[in-house]
Amino acid sequence: MQTYCITTDSNSDLPREYVEKFNTTIIPQYYSFDDIVYGDELHMSPKEFYEKMKEGALPQSQANNPAVIEEKFRDILDRGMDIIHIAFSSALSGSYNNVCMVATELLEEYPDAKITVIDSLNVSLGEAIMVIHAENMKANDVAYDDAVAELNEFRDHINVQFTVDDLFHLQRGGRVSKATAVLGSTLNLKPFLYVNKDGGLTSDGTVRGRKKSISKLVERMTETMSANTDFSLPVGIVHGNCIEDAETLASIVKEKTQFTNVIINDISPSIGAHAGPGALGLIYYGDMKAAAKETK
Repeated sequence: MQTYCITTDSNSDLPREYVEKFNTTIIPQYYSFDDIVYGDELHMSPKEFYEKMKEGALPQSQANNPAVIEEKFRDILDRGMDIIHIAFSSALSGSYNNVCMVATELLEEYPDAKITVIDSLNVSLGEAIMVIHAENMKANDVAYDDAVAELNEFRDHINVQFTVDDLFHLQRGGRVSKATAVLGSTLNLKPFLYVNKDGGLTSDGTVRGRKKSISKLVERMTETMSANTDFSLPVGIVHGNCIEDAETLASIVKEKTQFTNVIINDISPSIGAHAGPGALGLIYYGDMKAAAKETK
């Protein structure tokens, strides 16, 4: 049986220790300030990135580079391995389509190989939890086709919900209106959003104040826990340069649920460009992801 390799993109926020443990191939996603592009050879630390945003700089996110995808995939194929790629949500980026395009072209050159591009319909550690699950299946000799089938079902249970500290960045990205951003900031309202079953973002109410918003994330989590939840799976917490809030959220998760393995990581700049400093996300295996709410 030919072995396979799990790959993903840098928007998965897969922690460095897991990248090194699994020797995971990461496709870079890019972001820029003015004319300077970061994400490949040139990097900016998350702290520096979010401080720059606080100072008023406005970054732009960019999709992956087909030439880089081809180079990394070709290296794997030349080593005689098939590929399962877990991609950033197609509803939020053109990156998934870029990987599919490269995969199609390479399969013409490598007709005996397999390349499956899985649309995670998720973001950040939502992708990473899928990668960890995939690597564990691979380590347990789960066959390629069985792993793909399991991942396509598994992804629909990965819930991503988050709150932000500043509505301005959501307004700039078209997620909320300018009037809502101004009013929300004046009243200290903290909005909630979730990644819906189609991989897009859906607004889902507000609370007043940061402390309440953190507690509300866990309350919403417990309301959407699956009866079949495997508590050995990791919970993901991501943050935009607000580690204290992330640690507070982690302690509440451990207090209120049976999850013990909590991964905390920075939100990568290419996602943080839209969420902004102070964004805080909670990612876990639960009920089937909710559909987008109809706008009235």
